[in-house]
Amino acid sequence: MAASQVVTGKPAIALAMGDPSGISLELLAKILTDKDVRAAANFIVVGDARALAEGNRIAGTRVELPLWQRGNAEPDFATGAVLLDLGHLDPATLTTGESSEAGGAFALRNFRTALNLGRDGLAEAVTFTPFNKHAMRLSYPKYIDEIEIITDELGGGPGREFNVLPNIWNARITSHVPLSGVSKLITRKAVLEGLMLTDRCMREAGYARPRIAVAALNPHAGDGGNFGHEDDDEITPGIADAKARGIVCDGPFPSDTVFLRAKRGDFDAVQTMYHDQGQIAMKLIGFDEGVTLIGGYRVPVCTPAHGTAYDIAGKGIANIGASKAAMLLAARLAVEARIRNGRAA
Repeated sequence: MAASQVVTGKPAIALAMGDPSGISLELLAKILTDKDVRAAANFIVVGDARALAEGNRIAGTRVELPLWQRGNAEPDFATGAVLLDLGHLDPATLTTGESSEAGGAFALRNFRTALNLGRDGLAEAVTFTPFNKHAMRLSYPKYIDEIEIITDELGGGPGREFNVLPNIWNARITSHVPLSGVSKLITRKAVLEGLMLTDRCMREAGYARPRIAVAALNPHAGDGGNFGHEDDDEITPGIADAKARGIVCDGPFPSDTVFLRAKRGDFDAVQTMYHDQGQIAMKLIGFDEGVTLIGGYRVPVCTPAHGTAYDIAGKGIANIGASKAAMLLAARLAVEARIRNGRAA
């Protein structure tokens, strides 16, 4: 699609079915019956027709999608969604609430296919219902998180994960690494690069001048070196470098209070140093609304911030709040990209 081509109508989003033994299929069926989600975007659902039928059974829905196969014809969104049926899993062969190699392979193939749709211009954003990390590793032993797979399929990057609530974003310098390895990864360069990407992704979501707070690594922001030197030696210079580039940021602030300030409206985002430093706060603030955005690529990738919830799988009680928020954020980012690139009608 040429950058100068004006695009009308709802954005097209690729929606990959996630782990079939958890709540992903139920969430899929419920998402596709939500009027706000369907009003915001058209969907190419990637997976298996039998899995969609299982989602309907659990959710008590009656979602029926016309089939579409990749070829010369683009999807016909007359009904607002189509199904790319890969025909690669009968969910009846799996045990509900248990991870499996087959379930991981199903989710991984769906995800790679959805990313390819984004790469080839058929989808303006990519979304997926939750994966199970153990199942993914059973099918793909190198699996750590989605970032490596996205980079492999889309090129560019490396991107980073953001946790997004309606009024607060959380970015992080390190993600899926052991806590024992975090401090050596906190460098002036990493802090600067993280702030630059956070500023960029938030602007792409419609923030004119996002205000970013930076959390300290150590208790009391190091207390002048009494509790570590990373805050003074690496984080503070990285913040200064970002300010010199026009990024609105400040810190490092003790992590036990910085989210309180963001919640009351002092900041739009908090950049944390490691995974749980931000995740715990964000999930306490809004578990049922949290979205994971993987930004920094040619198309945005969004998913609910929670997992596969094996404990309630098959019961029909899964809350779609976070999944709905993920779809709506993906649609918003796609529309903002059209405006930014001069392609919106």
